[in-house]
Amino acid sequence: MFDYREELKKIPHKPGVYQYWDSENELIYIGKAKDLRNRVTSYFVKDLNVNAKTRVLVSKIRKITFTIVDTEVDAWLLENSMIKKHQPRYNVMLKDDKTYPWIIIKNEPFPRIYWTRRIVKDGSKYLGPYASVSMMHTILGLIKETYPLRTCNLNLTKENIDAGKFKVCLEYQLGNCKGPCQNYQTLEDYEHNIGEITDILNGKTGAVIRNLKADMDNAAMNLDFELAHKLKYKFDLLDKYQHKSTVVNSSITEVDVFSIASEEKYAFVNYLKVMNGTIIQTQTIELKKRLDESDEELLTLAISEFRTRYNSTSKEIIVPFDIDLDDDKLKFTVPKLGEKKKLLDLSAKNVTFFKTEKIDQYERLNPDVRTERLLTQMMKDLRMNQLPKHIECFDNSNFQGKYPVSAIVVFRDGKPSKKDYRFFNVKTVEGPNDFATMEEAVHRRYRRMLDEGGDLPQLIIIDGGKGQLSSALKSLKLLGIDKQMTVIGIAKRLEELYYPGDQYPLYLDKKSETLKVIQQLRDEAHRFGITAHRKKRDKSTLATELELIDGIGKTSAEKLLKYFKSVKKIREATVTELQEVVNLKQAKAITEYFGQKNTPVS
Repeated sequence: MFDYREELKKIPHKPGVYQYWDSENELIYIGKAKDLRNRVTSYFVKDLNVNAKTRVLVSKIRKITFTIVDTEVDAWLLENSMIKKHQPRYNVMLKDDKTYPWIIIKNEPFPRIYWTRRIVKDGSKYLGPYASVSMMHTILGLIKETYPLRTCNLNLTKENIDAGKFKVCLEYQLGNCKGPCQNYQTLEDYEHNIGEITDILNGKTGAVIRNLKADMDNAAMNLDFELAHKLKYKFDLLDKYQHKSTVVNSSITEVDVFSIASEEKYAFVNYLKVMNGTIIQTQTIELKKRLDESDEELLTLAISEFRTRYNSTSKEIIVPFDIDLDDDKLKFTVPKLGEKKKLLDLSAKNVTFFKTEKIDQYERLNPDVRTERLLTQMMKDLRMNQLPKHIECFDNSNFQGKYPVSAIVVFRDGKPSKKDYRFFNVKTVEGPNDFATMEEAVHRRYRRMLDEGGDLPQLIIIDGGKGQLSSALKSLKLLGIDKQMTVIGIAKRLEELYYPGDQYPLYLDKKSETLKVIQQLRDEAHRFGITAHRKKRDKSTLATELELIDGIGKTSAEKLLKYFKSVKKIREATVTELQEVVNLKQAKAITEYFGQKNTPVS
């Protein structure tokens, strides 16, 4: 039997990374901590184990190991690398199986520059990775157009070149290469170009442009107009590229920007790498939650992953909320205004778009995913303790107190269930009394449901404010079921949601899916109620018209409408057909009234 108390005694009060192992000696969870003992102890304190998934994890722990490090930041970095290596069952899963391309500056004499997806530890310099392949090709195109570089794979050592082993190729004739293979270009000049290219790839375009401007002015002063023209061409290309890329003030020299958007099971994190006001890298990744991790935990993990992946050395990190991570070498900024806030907003737009796109993709492939997510979101937004799989909405309709009708529409799993729609002709209410009408409808609906053993809804929506809600609640209390479901009222003017006994209404975001579903229920109940009310009113009006015919009373009129469904069909019926409902004398009176002589009116 695993005795966690003995294990805890071995764990020091130091920063580090802890590992949990199961009975099969399989690593199931890795975590970091400022204080190892305090953090590990917290898993075994019952009051803190509120998360069901965490309780399952704790029940499987049979061994605890740990690694002590010097600082919390070291623990942060070690945790990330260990999770990536071992991928434990209960850790956040990074869903990013793509291999992104890099731009390589090859470790060789007269280095080539090209893109690759393979990293070889041969001393070459790799810049990237590039989440946007089109951006990478744009940069490579700019480099090719601005700097003539060799593309051959010849071994251009000084000895080989001096020995005359090579001859220039077509690329030299086309002006795409300066011919270093035959000493037409010096290594110093070539490496000067490589230095400028490296600066461009690192986002230091401004410095390159300033140097080009100075060289261009010097060439013009020395009357070397051909060189000045070539430099001007380079200058224009780089200046155009810089203006397309710059999104913030160039005083923001080197920062990392992160934002996060969460769902029930997934989170999405966007990263922007900014150099001299230019975004030189951007990527969004998806994280699959395992233990209902907080946004702070997920963002902290993603920051470590991105900074490792992109070899970031930025001292400032812009984030949407405070991060509990102490490090003298790093500064976490939560901007409220200015250029940094604009960068954070841009990152947030990117992550929101990515999240929406991913969720739409999931839900198209598996509609049940959308249903579960929507119902879970509604449960949270409406402060419920169960998923609203079955929702019913009530709406009353009348015309100056006449022909009162109460309509009930039903949604199951977030969708209309039209076969379950019902309406009640109000029996006990005289005159226009909306509160009493609601009270009667709710009582009759659930009295019958209880008598027939039907399943009660998890959510009841009353179209109206506090008065209608109180009337509905009165009936539910009378039936003894008011505690078995959530009951809310929706007022039309500002879409306020009222709860029983709550003085102040709840306001949901106008764009929230929860509010959209409630509005759809309310509108559907209103439409169905109006339709039922109109039918009742029209039927009453038509019955009155039939009563104008000699020999036709109220009872006969109702029988005719019930049989023929409409006055139009009665008007077109023959005497013989009418005799199915009334006698011969009445049938003839009807045909004469509608201008017929034993034949349908054409």
